[in-house]
Order: sequence, then structure tokens, then C-alpha cells
Amino acid sequence: MERYVLSALVQNHAGVLSRVAGLFSRRGYNIESLTVGETADPRLSRMTIVVAGDDAIIEQIQKQLEKLVEVHAVKRLDFESSVRRELALIKVDTPEQTRAEVIQTASIFRARVIDVCAECLTIEATGDHQKIDSLIDLLKPYGIRELARTGVAALERGPLSISLLVQLI
Repeated sequence: MERYVLSALVQNHAGVLSRVAGLFSRRGYNIESLTVGETADPRLSRMTIVVAGDDAIIEQIQKQLEKLVEVHAVKRLDFESSVRRELALIKVDTPEQTRAEVIQTASIFRARVIDVCAECLTIEATGDHQKIDSLIDLLKPYGIRELARTGVAALERGPLSISLLVQLI
């Protein structure tokens, strides 16, 4: 199954996230990643939802989302016409003998060391899903103590905007 990214402009108030998540669970669809944040207009939030499926399933999900009163617009973001990023915080075991190797590995991925203690480092990495996965795979042999990943944040490239699909409230 292919992974799709949906961007939804929704009302920024309590209960909207619950209704969107409920729509997915009632239909048996799994949300692989969900990121929600306020937009430049504090009355609206942007939901970036990553879901696996085929074209028919994604089209059905999109139509069901558009039926929700609190949802103002939904757009499928194509890989070629969008920018996607994810953030990961990775706490890695680093005894003295491997610390330099871990730092060098992080630097190859343009990741930053944001916290240091005697036994470990915390690394911050941003990039697409594959870049984050690759960094994690290379750090696993050193021992990952803890890992936190955000969902995908995505915007359409160029002057197009989901906000243009909606008349402002």
C-alpha cells in the first residue's frame, strides 16, 4: 500500500481532533502519522495526516473528511509538489570510545547534538521520513535509549495554498 499525505484546514477548537480520529477508527483506517498545529489565523488549525491505502481508499477518506462541519478544506499533497519534514529526538548511548563516531554519524545527516551527559547524547534531526529512518538505523548499533518523532509536517510547493480553497471565516 502506498503512503499518502492529506492536509486539512480545520476549525481550531476542542473536539475537532477527536471527530477526525473517530472517522478513521469507525472505518477501520490506520493513521500512520498525525500532526496538528495552529495556522497564521488562530481560528484555524492545519492537520497533516499520513495514511496508507490505494487511490480509492484515499479518495473515500478525503470525501468523508470534507463532510465534517469543522473541516474547511482537504487536499492530497503529491510527493513532487509538496515539501515534507519530520523531526526526531534520539537519545543514544555514547561511552567515551564511541562518542566521536555517533557525532560524526549525526553530522552526516545534518543532525545536531542538543544535549550531552556522561553516558549519552541527544540528537535532533529533521528531514523526510526516509532520512530519519536511515539515521535511526545507523544509530541502533550504538544503543538508542529513547526516541521521539513528530508526525509529518507538509506544505504544497509554490504559491498554491490550501487557505486559498477556503473563504476565510
